[in-house]
Amino acid sequence: MLTLLAAIAALQAPVGDTVVISASKGLKLWNVPKATGKKVSLFNGKDLNDWDAWLGYADPGQTYRSDHSAPVGVAGKGDVFTVAKIDGKPALVISGKTWGSLVHKGDYGNYHLRLQYKWSGKRWAPRLDQPENNGLLYHSHGAHGAVWGTWSRAIEFEIMTGSVGMVVPVGAGVSATTKAVRDEALIEPKVRFALNGVEATTVGNTANWNVENALNADKPVGQWNTLDLYVVGNHAVHVVNGVPVMEVWGLCDPEPSGTCEPLTHGHIQLQSEGAETFFRDITLEPIDRLPVITHVK
Repeated sequence: MLTLLAAIAALQAPVGDTVVISASKGLKLWNVPKATGKKVSLFNGKDLNDWDAWLGYADPGQTYRSDHSAPVGVAGKGDVFTVAKIDGKPALVISGKTWGSLVHKGDYGNYHLRLQYKWSGKRWAPRLDQPENNGLLYHSHGAHGAVWGTWSRAIEFEIMTGSVGMVVPVGAGVSATTKAVRDEALIEPKVRFALNGVEATTVGNTANWNVENALNADKPVGQWNTLDLYVVGNHAVHVVNGVPVMEVWGLCDPEPSGTCEPLTHGHIQLQSEGAETFFRDITLEPIDRLPVITHVK
């Protein structure tokens, strides 16, 4: 399997001083699966009894540094993580002030998860001048705070203004395979999901740390967005406001033996990462196949 940097090199076709880039535009879902069982709600609208809370460093600026203090640990309910009525409905509120994670106690595989989120517009240091950031992490496993003292190992459906649906493997060596093309407008590694791209793998805590979404489908700050996550085994599709923006497969986490163990189930994890975020209507229903992403004709 090619790494992203090696794979996207094949996409670079010099024409004078330019690079020809092909990307996915106008995508839609086809053959959407029906639920094979009962829908469950992951948020009861009253409390956080179904979730475990963990906080990273008291100073979030230490998160990616080697000279950091100990993480706060099991904490955050009633402070960073609360429940409130927003726009007339109960919502799970994540302040973002201290970075951390809210991990649902259930262990799930083969499902369609749907939730709504919106930003309040409030941001905290060290991300005061950066896009609002959070994340829907799935197939979460292992110890709380195992990654940068703050999150559990997982695959991330990125929730960041302008990049919602991007895939980020969370944890050293955690990997996901997709199809990508080079996009010079992006930060390194400058790669974006595309149906007509080349197959390549993104690996946690490496230069190939992410693949950007196919296109931005999120709404402005202050408006509710709907996310759909379809997962069967170690294969997933990310959908933002009805628009498919990412497909990944071969999700796995390396074992000491050197094999990469497929990630086929795990916990749902929501991040706290510098921006106040509201979540509501978090539901999950079982499925036995994935929808298909196609180009709009």
